[in-house]
Amino acid sequence: MQAARIQNPADLLPEALPPIFGLIKAINTGGLPEITLELVGLRVSQINGCTFCVDGHVRNARKAGESDERLFAVSAWHDAPYFTDAERAALALAEHSTRLSDRYDPVPDAVWDEAARHFDEKQLSALVLSIGLTNLFNRVNVTTKQPPGKTW
Repeated sequence: MQAARIQNPADLLPEALPPIFGLIKAINTGGLPEITLELVGLRVSQINGCTFCVDGHVRNARKAGESDERLFAVSAWHDAPYFTDAERAALALAEHSTRLSDRYDPVPDAVWDEAARHFDEKQLSALVLSIGLTNLFNRVNVTTKQPPGKTW
């Protein structure tokens, strides 16, 4: 395993941590199940190739009681029978919100509307912020080659 290019930027700039932790705290008050947040974080991190975050989301999901069967199937959730309709809607929104440059209309109304069928506006806000924050973490950790296994 390659060493990190630099220490984690959030460790080097500790002033960045309070606002990040504040955002995490706000997301956690949005009323989404912890498992949904971890599944979404895992899927976003898989798409972005962030080993550090994939490892962290798997560990967190297991701590929250998630089964290996479902964790192994997240990358193939479209065809896997293990996810609820709400989880599928959250995973679809996560994929579309992460792959913004893949299509003309990155987050089509149909994807948004399906998520809105399962989540109220506060939950949708938490979901969108969680997806965005995970993408930020992925970009920082992939760019600096942060190794998996560390927890904050």
